[in-house]
Amino acid sequence: MKRHESKRREHVEKVGSEPADGKGHLVGGLTRNDANDTIRGQPVERPSLVGCLVFRVPREAGTITMELDAYLDRIRYRGRREPTLDTLVRLHRAHMFTVPFENLDIPLKRPITLCLPEIFDKIVTAGRGGFCYELNGLFAWLLEQLGFPVELLSAKVFEGEQPGPDFDHMLLHVPLETTMIADVGFGDSFVEPLPLEGEREVEQGGRLYRVGEAGPEHVLERKEPGSDWRARFQFALTPRRFSDFAAMCDYQQTSPRSSFTRKTVCSLARPDGRITLSNGRLITTTRDGRTERHIASAEEYGELLSTVFGVNLDQPAVQRLMTLGGPGQA
Repeated sequence: MKRHESKRREHVEKVGSEPADGKGHLVGGLTRNDANDTIRGQPVERPSLVGCLVFRVPREAGTITMELDAYLDRIRYRGRREPTLDTLVRLHRAHMFTVPFENLDIPLKRPITLCLPEIFDKIVTAGRGGFCYELNGLFAWLLEQLGFPVELLSAKVFEGEQPGPDFDHMLLHVPLETTMIADVGFGDSFVEPLPLEGEREVEQGGRLYRVGEAGPEHVLERKEPGSDWRARFQFALTPRRFSDFAAMCDYQQTSPRSSFTRKTVCSLARPDGRITLSNGRLITTTRDGRTERHIASAEEYGELLSTVFGVNLDQPAVQRLMTLGGPGQA
C-alpha cells in the first residue's frame, strides 16, 4: 500500500466511528470534544461543534429546521417535494448542475468545519460550492427535512488498484421503493442517483455505472467508452454520524499528502458534460471530447469563477488562487 494511504488510515483511526443506531435525525446543541485528535502524531485544536448539527440522534431531543425555500432556490428547483424516487432524481440533478465541487477555501487557508449551519451559509447564502463532506452533508439535511430516509455512508476512494481509508469520501444511502445511493460531492461522477441492486448497469452522460460487491461491501465502478470497468470507491451500508468524518475532513485540508492541498479546483456538471477550473486551466469536457486552455490573468480567473461557477471572491483571494494554481503548479 502507498505510504500516504497508510498515513491517512492512521489519522482516521483517531476519531470514533461507531455505527449509528439508525433511529435518529438532525439536532442542534451538541458538543464534540476533539482535544485528543492528532495529525501525524501531533495534537491539534479543533473548533467545538457546539450549536452545530450531528446526524443520527433521537428526534425527541429536538430539531433545527432548514430554510428549505432558500436551499431550493439556490439549486433552482421548482418541482414537487414529496419524498419519492422521482423527487430524489430531480433534486440530485438540480444540485449537480448548480452547486460546484470546489476546494477553494483550502488553498486560501480558510478552515472547513463540519457545522451544517455554517455550510448552509457558505453554499446557500454565499452561493459557493464545497467538497464531499460539505455537499453531501448539506444535501442529506435537505433530504431529511423533506421526509426522505437518508443515511451517511463512509467510502474508500480507489487510488490505482487499492481503496484508501474509511471516511475518505461521504456518500448517501436513500432507501426508497428502490434502494439508491446519492452523491453530489464526488466531482466528475454520476448526475442522477444510482440503484443499489443487482449490479445493474446505468448509462449517464455516455458512461456506464454499476454498483458491485466486494465481500461484505459494495464498489462503485465506471466504464468509459472503449475502456474497461474501473473502481471509483468502496463502501459499506453502515450508517455514520456526521462527526465521524471530522478527522478526515481535517486531513484533506491540512495534509501535504492530500490531493486537495496540492491543487485548486472548481468544477460544475453540465447537461452535455462538465466544465472545470483547475490549477490555472479551464477544462471543458463533452461527449465529443475535451478542450483545455491556460488562464492568462487573475482578472480572467475571477471572471470565470463568477460567471461560470457563480463563485464571487474578493480580488486578493482570486490573486492568491491564481498564484497557487498557476501552470507551474499543475
